[in-house]
Amino acid sequence: MSETTPPRRGRPRAFDREEALAAATRLFWERGYEATSIGDLTEAMGIRPGSLYAAFGDKKSLFREVVRVYGGTPTGAFIGRALTEEPSARAAVARMLREAAANYACPSHPAGCLTISAATNVSRQDAEVQDFLCDLRTANIEAFESRLFTAEQAGELPAGTDARSLAAYFAAVLQGMSQRARDGATPQELAATAELALAAWPETAGPGKAGAAGGS
Repeated sequence: MSETTPPRRGRPRAFDREEALAAATRLFWERGYEATSIGDLTEAMGIRPGSLYAAFGDKKSLFREVVRVYGGTPTGAFIGRALTEEPSARAAVARMLREAAANYACPSHPAGCLTISAATNVSRQDAEVQDFLCDLRTANIEAFESRLFTAEQAGELPAGTDARSLAAYFAAVLQGMSQRARDGATPQELAATAELALAAWPETAGPGKAGAAGGS
């Protein structure tokens, strides 16, 4: 009787990490962190649970990587780019709000902003995810405040402008625009909201006024 070769164990199926992350990003963006299960993720990513844990760690670690990757996309990076690339604070805020209107309602991806909406209704056991996203949003407000404070020092804003309150106001507008996009608002509606928000920009009475008007 001839010997038979024992069957080889199959290797785990290889997968494209970037494609898997893109699928996970879309799912977290559409459903939020809490409503997205490991089963949902593995089905969307086309991998087995063991492969997910081996490649990304647990669900929280995967979500953190998703947020990091999202931060480099046009929808995730436009705020930082506006604040660093525009010559005046008003131009930066105008660009930020107008790009939010276009990005949040773009049909090529889920509506709104991932870091604003993904941690809605998170349970107590996953509170650290909510805190993680809150820290990211708070960092944005601090970046707004820093740019606005510098603008005040340069005479672009009136002396005594409350940079913190103004930064919080524009952050609240962005968060509201994100939610309106998720509720079905069109780019035109969001653009109108952006222009109304810009009307709240404090005007200077002196030479800085010309600079403040730039980018409007």
